[in-house]
Amino acid sequence: QVQLVESGGGLVQAGGSLRLSCAASGISRRINVMAWYRQAPGKQRELVAAITGGGSTNYADSLKGRFTISRDNAKNTVYLQMNSLKPEDTAVYYCNADIGTIITTSYWGQGTQVTVSS
Repeated sequence: QVQLVESGGGLVQAGGSLRLSCAASGISRRINVMAWYRQAPGKQRELVAAITGGGSTNYADSLKGRFTISRDNAKNTVYLQMNSLKPEDTAVYYCNADIGTIITTSYWGQGTQVTVSS
């Protein structure tokens, strides 16, 4: 059974940094794209950043330069380094993994709360 477990969220002051981790377990097929999404209260879930197995990355335009996504394929883990955090970054951050080859399945973690105080 595939599980994605996020960690690293918490409360931080504006201007601070946090590093989120997401470890995938129960993997028996190839992990393709791994990504971070976030959902603020009253808003839709939005893509933060994504990374392929080969290391190609994609970011939400508004977050480029502050957030960095990385991945350790040997550990089936994806990371999100968040710098210069702003109160508007406050949200639940979710990890997503697209797994499989011909037939793929999308899996989600349970989410980790990030709160940025002003």
